[in-house]
Amino acid sequence: MSGIRRRDFVILLGCGTVAAWPLAARAQQPAMPVIGFLEQRSPDASADSLSAFRQGLKDSGHVEHENVAIEYRWADNHMDRLSELAAELARRQVAVIVAFGGPPALLAAKAATTSIPVVFGVGQDPVRLGLVASLARPGGNLTGVSFFNTELAGKRLAFLRELVSGAARVAVLVNSASAANTDITLKDVDTAARALGLQIQVFNASTSREIDGAFKALMRERPDALFVASDSFFTSRRIQLVNLAARYTLPASFAQREFVEVGGLMSYGTNLADMFRQVGVYTSRILNGAKPADLPVVQSTKFELVNAQTARLLDIAVPASLLAIADEVIE
Repeated sequence: MSGIRRRDFVILLGCGTVAAWPLAARAQQPAMPVIGFLEQRSPDASADSLSAFRQGLKDSGHVEHENVAIEYRWADNHMDRLSELAAELARRQVAVIVAFGGPPALLAAKAATTSIPVVFGVGQDPVRLGLVASLARPGGNLTGVSFFNTELAGKRLAFLRELVSGAARVAVLVNSASAANTDITLKDVDTAARALGLQIQVFNASTSREIDGAFKALMRERPDALFVASDSFFTSRRIQLVNLAARYTLPASFAQREFVEVGGLMSYGTNLADMFRQVGVYTSRILNGAKPADLPVVQSTKFELVNAQTARLLDIAVPASLLAIADEVIE
């Protein structure tokens, strides 16, 4: 009996050891890192930027669902939701938070955590916004890419004046809900307008209905041209804005080429696809162990000037000087 018991014990011990191997192997496998993705826009409005971001991750060795997971939080342009969405990601203890869409999303991510790395893409000076201590030495848990679209406002206004010869009065459309973005834009536009001898009149819109109302109001003033501020909400409503400008035969300048691709007259600004790709690259570097404080803020250098055949519909002859420096003319 004792032999039988001993044999049974050995058999049971052996079976137990075999059964334990898969559990041990699984325990030794590292958990897939999770990226928290915070966006103040909707998934549809963010499709292009998200695709470029994923490409940046892929270029650096991280592929969603293969070796990295992404936890998404969308505010759908409800800015009051951003703080709670950012807090959810912080409680989830994600490996890194990526914040897109504008200063409100970035500031919400910054307020939510001082320990989880945050990577941003922003169109303003991140030092002025209080996101980092300096571009070269961010210092805290935030770093990312700055693409200076608001700082380009003055130059874009100069291009608009060159395109619309004889322009004296320019309407400026801003999103009143994005206070920081609006203040910086108006400061730069006002400085450039004085230098160019232009009169500007500001119109506000933060909803689709307000965009319609702003166009009715500005057309009563009959400006010579329209300057649409760089703003994520306006980008999401680009078809509406371009169609209204065409309906009122109003020459308009925009900050991104996406407006020109749907029929807008002209854009001057950063190549956003490249910027979002760089955010993906930085996110990958942090997943590989880099610290945000050691990663200087990238200053995007790919700028575009795009003119569309819309100029012919508006009976505008595009100056040869603009055509010579245009990265692309969409016909």
